[in-house]
Amino acid sequence: MSNAFKKQVIEKFKTHEGDTGSPEVQIALITQRIDTVKDHLKAHGHDNHSRRGLLSMINKRRRLLHYLTRKAEDRYKDIISKLGIPK
Repeated sequence: MSNAFKKQVIEKFKTHEGDTGSPEVQIALITQRIDTVKDHLKAHGHDNHSRRGLLSMINKRRRLLHYLTRKAEDRYKDIISKLGIPK
């Protein structure tokens, strides 16, 4: 993922000026990485090392989403609707 693309995602999901670490931004960045690795695995089905990394990213995103449900459910609903994450 290029820096320009990463900045674009951060700009779209930031909650305040200078925000790079809020759960919304982290979830959006991980979702973009997940999509990239999923596309890679469609072409390279035997790449088990990337598959393990994908599962790790999915679990990290799941933990962040769970944190967001406990802290601010309205922000959780907003982020899953924006990203189209099934829950």
